[in-house]
Amino acid sequence: MDQTEESEPTERADATDGSDATTYTETIRAHGHEHVQATHESTFEVTSDDWLTPAGDCILAVEADRVPADFDPEFVAAAQNTDAKITAEIETAEHSHTITGRGHPDLTFDGDRSGVGRTSDHVDDRTIMIDADAAAADIDRDLVAALADGAEMTLTLRVTVAE
Repeated sequence: MDQTEESEPTERADATDGSDATTYTETIRAHGHEHVQATHESTFEVTSDDWLTPAGDCILAVEADRVPADFDPEFVAAAQNTDAKITAEIETAEHSHTITGRGHPDLTFDGDRSGVGRTSDHVDDRTIMIDADAAAADIDRDLVAALADGAEMTLTLRVTVAE
């Protein structure tokens, strides 16, 4: 991946369905690695590290161009709402998978190396969503195979809150 290419900063969009919801978006670009397995049953992760060992069974991609500490304060504030819905759209050129979770007041987005989505309600500085409806093991296997082959990946995080 060309590390000189900048990801988009947080985007804000008001709902088009007449509701009073607002959506904030963060986009991360990364790429797969030969050791991507995506077999972890309770988390998925994207890291800015440029390496991955076979033990990293939740990691989907490496060399992420953004980490939670880079996220816009408006996105973070929205995700800290207990009613926030957070979606993670994981895409390669030919495959995609969407995971839905929620926000929490304790989300800090202080992680400076990786972002982790969790099926549990555990929160630490890397957590980007809790109560996710899927983990690495649940991701489409064709998408996982593409990542194991080194495919470029885009992770689009969207947090939606009623205003």
